[in-house]
Amino acid sequence: MQCFGFTMRSWRSCNVRVLVAIVCGLLTGIVLGLGIWRMVIRINRGVFVPVSSTPVQFCRNGGTWKNGRCICTEEWKGLRCTIANFCENSTDGEFTFGRIPVGRYGPSLQTCEPGTLNAGSPKATRLCNVSEFGNIELQNVTKGSCSINLQTLEIQINNKTASAENISREAQVLTTDASKLTAQNITSATTVVGEIFGKPQNETQAKKTAIATVSQILDASEDVFQKAAEMDNSKSFSNLIKQMENYSYTLNDETVVEPNIAIQSVTRGDSSGPSVLFSVQKGSSNSLVSGRTSIDKSANALNPDGQTELQILLNTGENKKSCGFIVYQNHKLFQSKTFTATSDFSQKIISSKINESEQQRQNKISVEMVFNPTYDKRELRLHSYACVYWNFLINDWDTQGCQKTGNTTEFLRCHCSHTTNFAVLMSFKKDYKYPKSLDILSNIGCALSIAGLALTILFQILTRKIRKTSVTWVLVSLCTSMLIFNLLFVFGIENSNKNLKTSDSDINANPENNKIPESDTIENPNPSCTAIAALLHYFLLVTFTWNGLSATQLYFLLIRTMKPLPRHFIVFISLVGWGVPAIIVGVTIGSIYALSGNKRFWELDYRQEEICWLAVPKNNDYARSPLLWSFIIPVTIILITNITIFVIITVKVLWKNNQNLTSTKKVSSLKKVFSTLSIAVVFGVTWILAYAMLISNDDIRIVFSYIFCLFNTTQGLQIFILYTVRTKVFQTEASKVLKSLSSSFDRTKPMPSITPLKLRVRMYNMLRSLPSLNERFRLLEPSGMTEETSLS
Repeated sequence: MQCFGFTMRSWRSCNVRVLVAIVCGLLTGIVLGLGIWRMVIRINRGVFVPVSSTPVQFCRNGGTWKNGRCICTEEWKGLRCTIANFCENSTDGEFTFGRIPVGRYGPSLQTCEPGTLNAGSPKATRLCNVSEFGNIELQNVTKGSCSINLQTLEIQINNKTASAENISREAQVLTTDASKLTAQNITSATTVVGEIFGKPQNETQAKKTAIATVSQILDASEDVFQKAAEMDNSKSFSNLIKQMENYSYTLNDETVVEPNIAIQSVTRGDSSGPSVLFSVQKGSSNSLVSGRTSIDKSANALNPDGQTELQILLNTGENKKSCGFIVYQNHKLFQSKTFTATSDFSQKIISSKINESEQQRQNKISVEMVFNPTYDKRELRLHSYACVYWNFLINDWDTQGCQKTGNTTEFLRCHCSHTTNFAVLMSFKKDYKYPKSLDILSNIGCALSIAGLALTILFQILTRKIRKTSVTWVLVSLCTSMLIFNLLFVFGIENSNKNLKTSDSDINANPENNKIPESDTIENPNPSCTAIAALLHYFLLVTFTWNGLSATQLYFLLIRTMKPLPRHFIVFISLVGWGVPAIIVGVTIGSIYALSGNKRFWELDYRQEEICWLAVPKNNDYARSPLLWSFIIPVTIILITNITIFVIITVKVLWKNNQNLTSTKKVSSLKKVFSTLSIAVVFGVTWILAYAMLISNDDIRIVFSYIFCLFNTTQGLQIFILYTVRTKVFQTEASKVLKSLSSSFDRTKPMPSITPLKLRVRMYNMLRSLPSLNERFRLLEPSGMTEETSLS
């Protein structure tokens, strides 16, 4: 019989379950339709799949596309990183070497035996270099001693009879593997090479080998250098920098280039101009290579172009004496107490020096500099900068005598009235891509869930006397945690920092405003966002915990029906449901804060800046991600347990045919489907769709995102329909309310004709028949268990 007939008999025969199914279908169809409509709009606007401006796999062999060009690894070069820049595996006598990048010393695979002073260190090194004809070739093997370490060399260097060349060679071998250098090794090595640079000028080979040692030292980690600076009581860093400055103008127009340091010496005569221009060009890698530096003795002004990374113009006036320039690839030798480097961005240091013994009219000497920072413009935005020099009196950066001279979109310009080691200390703001506000699909789904959860909580509390206390407490706790999470998600997930206006006023500031920034990264602290992230973390864990406890409870009630619930069951599940998530969140935040050390904005290790939620892994470092240990793993364990119990209950209880029942008493398939859905919703089974959103394919991920949003933002609405609307008590009370509203309407508005009156009589009779139909809404037959243990 059709459900939409207009006769009295048709209305009475209409199955209320079908009406509920129609309502649920309409709501689901509306939400799904909005999702499809939203997807179509995104496709039409061309934002469904972001199109990269970089050709697919344009950069080869590990190269990365940055700022319009490929940045290659040291082993490759060229426009697309396809030209080999290494020496292949080789064997020389008893030593075997792996692949060695051009310009570097490669360690031998043979290491010092256990029990020796240098156990585990390579026995020899070999240089891969480019010949004067442009051919890549290997140099002779340099052997080291397993019985001499850097501390031994530190003692030997003060012995006047010791060979500086041998000491320099041993130091180079011992520092080949920078990843194994300790703070003590750094201090000893800088002391040794500093003393070598202070040796007489005839120690030419020892000093060139020492340059390679300095370059290798600069490959050590920033943390090791910071520890070495703290224990450097003899100021070996400062001594090394000074000695290298003096060495830079003694090479007679020669250039020495290592991956992390380049030295250029310039000789001048009476016919030389009043200034010297030293330039460093951009390359295909982050290392310094031969050919990237140049000297112009006749220049009288800076002339940077698109390939210029930095330039320095040394104005000497009438002084025609020799001078030297040094470029450091990073600032690790210049450990500052006022400027903190927290990122892996490399800030180059440039030095200019005139032979002080022959220097004349020093007050007229000045330098002009231009810097073109090579940071990733897709992720960082320049916030401020300062023109500084290294002050040996305070052993730190200083701005005295230096000022800004304006800047353009590409270059930062500085002017200083003296010569020494210069730098531009830059601070950056990460260019976060804050997401747009929640779309209409999420808003509607969350709004329906919030309303449904609130009504379910009220209904469960008001009708708690007709069911077991444990059943009511579990469902109310689950709905309460889910309700609070939805409210926090809707009103607090967005970071209020997205509304802050950005300004470049610090970049284009008055040249006299040359203040040293405190750090190379600027963050806008937002404690409220951190608090919201912690609350979201807690209440979502609470929701999943109560999902698991609900599964455990139903397992006891439906599978172990002959055994009573454990003693103090409510107290135990309450401690677990509300206490365990609090412990997880507290331990996570405490651990991150303790491991942050002196890091100022430690909360960004816990949460994201884009949204107020747990931080995602950086550089695929899942092992240190709070999202993995404090959320994904606990939730995965709960979901696996819930799915296991869900399958057991579905097979053994819901879909098991009882042959002792007559055909008129057998549970219908529709009722079994509703029972299965009821359990799946309260167990949180649909959250397994979240794992499909981890797929890297954008097309697949966006589809699962909408399916996930559809099922989980409406989870509260599903609970309301399956656990409130379908209960006998709710339907009885709803019929009374409808009857009361119908009666009051009859009293306030007279009927204009007899036909509407008959229609109201039919509606009244239908409402009276509802209680008799309610028995069909029970998820399990009364003969199987009582009202107290039914899933409704």
